Amino acid sequence: MRSLLTRMALSTIATFVTLSASGQNPDIVGPSPYDYITDSWMQTFAEEGMTFGGTSGVYVQNKGRIFFLQRGETRLPNPIPQSYAGFPASLGWNVLQGRGRVWQNVIYVVNSEGEVLEIWNQWDHLFKGTNGPGPHRLRMSPYDPQNRLWLVDETNHIIYVFSNDGGRLEMTLGEKGVPGKDETHYRLPQDVAFLPNGMFLVGDGLGGNNRIVVRNADGTYRSEFGEGGDAAHQFASVHSLAMGPDQKLYALDRDKRDVKVFRQTAALDSPSYPNYEYETTWTGLDLPLDITLGDDAAWVTDIRPPKIVKYNLDGTQDYVWRLPIEGPHMWIEMHSLSADEEGNLYGTDNQAGRPQKMVPRADADPDHIVPRPWFER
Repeated sequence: MRSLLTRMALSTIATFVTLSASGQNPDIVGPSPYDYITDSWMQTFAEEGMTFGGTSGVYVQNKGRIFFLQRGETRLPNPIPQSYAGFPASLGWNVLQGRGRVWQNVIYVVNSEGEVLEIWNQWDHLFKGTNGPGPHRLRMSPYDPQNRLWLVDETNHIIYVFSNDGGRLEMTLGEKGVPGKDETHYRLPQDVAFLPNGMFLVGDGLGGNNRIVVRNADGTYRSEFGEGGDAAHQFASVHSLAMGPDQKLYALDRDKRDVKVFRQTAALDSPSYPNYEYETTWTGLDLPLDITLGDDAAWVTDIRPPKIVKYNLDGTQDYVWRLPIEGPHMWIEMHSLSADEEGNLYGTDNQAGRPQKMVPRADADPDHIVPRPWFER
């Protein structure tokens, strides 16, 4: 018992030191506002000898329809070690680089109870043979009555738009396997964000393009902005995008470890819409991966160590909680996050290899709970 308490104390000290060194004020570091229920939630639906793959994307349409994106499934060793607990990291594996990867069951749909509703294996052929990470992000426009699913495939430099039931591929943006920086090509695109009139923004990206492309609702090119460089307004990468109040755009720069905020200067009915101007940069992150906005705050997934950072909209950090790095609810990274209408939070781990569900604690501060994404009402 004394040894266990000593290890726990050292772990607490290490947590404090790591968070303090990474720029977070220790006064705002606190316990998770969620209970982790992964071991009693969805179990892998893979066939015998397979398990989850690196899970990169999640989008909650509602609690009855939750979309997940994984970078294929992972082939287990034979015999399966006793340490296996339903996901690759329980074997000591990190699947980010594709260890054991088989390109199958890339997109699937579950409900909040963890019941698998659909497996879109009819689209697995789009990813087979991918030499690299592959699909990166799932999104859905809050302004789209058809609730189409957007999938950003970074390695293949392409974006797919599917009907909500997975029956149709309705739009393709970019040219598969062909990188570029023009009106029809991307280089490692990372994300999309949506405007009320049907236009959308593409975060492009991670391969040196360092731009945000504006496209009309039909997918035609409209404009672009952003550039690479060392100044505060310049990008090293555009890893995630989110819209916020007053139609401000929040662009997460993974490699400069910050969030750049752009304000909208054109009216919705103006010919110059949209027109974004740089406003400010939020700092104090270690390796941020995803961002979502509510009415008065923003939440960022961050790693080294894995954690979630809440910002006030003036750019000050309001609250930070670490994710567990050991045990049945362990994280290596939370690559994407999405909340349902009851406050449950769903996250994906691209390295440990699985999705997880978190339920708000009864004693949690409601201001710390991640909301549904902001949109123009």
